[in-house]
Parts: sequence; C-alpha cells; structure tokens
Amino acid sequence: MGRFDIPDVEVLRAREKLVLDHFHDEVVQQWDDVLSTFPHPHYEIIATMTVHDGDAAVRGYYNDTRVAFPDQDHEIIALRHSADAVIVEFWLIGTHKGPLGGIPPTGQRFRVRMTAYFVFDENENLVCERIYFDTLTMLKQLLRGINPKNPRSWPKLVKALRGLLAMTGEPDPRLTRTTPPNLTA
Repeated sequence: MGRFDIPDVEVLRAREKLVLDHFHDEVVQQWDDVLSTFPHPHYEIIATMTVHDGDAAVRGYYNDTRVAFPDQDHEIIALRHSADAVIVEFWLIGTHKGPLGGIPPTGQRFRVRMTAYFVFDENENLVCERIYFDTLTMLKQLLRGINPKNPRSWPKLVKALRGLLAMTGEPDPRLTRTTPPNLTA
C-alpha cells in the first residue's frame, strides 16, 4: 500500500473501534484492556519529548498520570483517518490532585486541547500512540492558583518551579533522530 492509498472502509471502521475502545478503557483505568490494543505498547509524548516503550514503562506512565490526575477524562473533538493512522483531536481534562513529576498538586482543574496519532503497521497492528499538546497551556492552568504576589504562596511556587526544572531532561533520542520521508515515491 502506498502513502496515498487509504484502506477500505472495513479497515477504517476496525481501526476506529480499536481507538475508541482504547480511549474508553483509559478513562475507566482498565489498563490490561488498553494494553491489549497494542502487540507492543508504545507511547510518544512529544510535548515532553519522552517515550514509554513496553508494558512496564507504559504502566508506569499510566500510574504517574493517574496519581497526578485521578479524574482524568477527555472530550473528543474530531476523529480522522489517514493511510496509516487514526488522528484524534480531543480535550484532556482533570484535576491536579497528586504530584506531576516534581510539581506538587495544586488542586487546579485543567482542560487542554490535544492531538493523538494512533499509528498502525502494514498488518493493522497499533504500533504507537503519539501525543501532541502545548505544555505551557497546561502549566498555566495548573499553576493559576499560586499567587506570586502573596508571600504565603512562595513555598508552593518554589516547589513547583523546582519540580518543573527537574522535568527538563534530555529529549529521548528516538524522537530527535528522525529520517526525512521519501516524498518522490
């Protein structure tokens, strides 16, 4: 199949069902069911330049995000099909009730627009969920309850800034060492 060839309707419907089941199972935190949508679980979080590859790493990612946002949910905006992916635009919503990396919980609600690419291989296996979002939008919402003009807020602000700095590690090389596509084929 070439890069301009869209699979037939039955394939697109099967992909869409798998993606919608995946979304549903994430919300209800049925991790075994979510993981069963992949032959090998693999998430790429472009906003943080991190990769979670394999069962244990993806379960750790699920745990960390649900500790930070136990009520995490989504609202789908649009769902599109491409030759090798289902592309979903959605609002991710939740309340910051636990640590997010080194950022202490702020109790603030957030609503951030995201896009996820669910990439399929030539055998129709889901091989990657690649997520894009604006971290600044999320951080502004999470930190909006901290008033930098109020000295009582300063300890929490310092902890949040230290936590944010601790999260700024080296990007995963699997996301930076890319190869340009052959667009002449």
